[in-house]
Amino acid sequence: MKNQVSILGTIYRIEQRNSKNDKELDGLSGYCNPHTKLIVIRTDYEFEPDISMLREVLRHEIVHAFFYESGLWDSSDSTSAWATNEEMVDWIAIQGLKLYKAWEEAGAV
Repeated sequence: MKNQVSILGTIYRIEQRNSKNDKELDGLSGYCNPHTKLIVIRTDYEFEPDISMLREVLRHEIVHAFFYESGLWDSSDSTSAWATNEEMVDWIAIQGLKLYKAWEEAGAV
């Protein structure tokens, strides 16, 4: 995993942290803090997470960052609104690679 990513021209740091040292991770696999431009991925589990799981969490948090940097975060009235909907963010994070492959195959990129 890299230690930073550009989200629409804004640099976000990427850090891997232990939930014992970061209370924000309580009950989470990761989080995106758009105010400090930080994406955190949890590394301590009761099992050994494989790299594909950590990458999926990273993709999920990057989607949150894209929504924020696009101005869509403010389009939501509450945490249940569409731009902060975890199921939608998860769907994009999980299916994003397949979407890109289909676009590439169709000559759309």
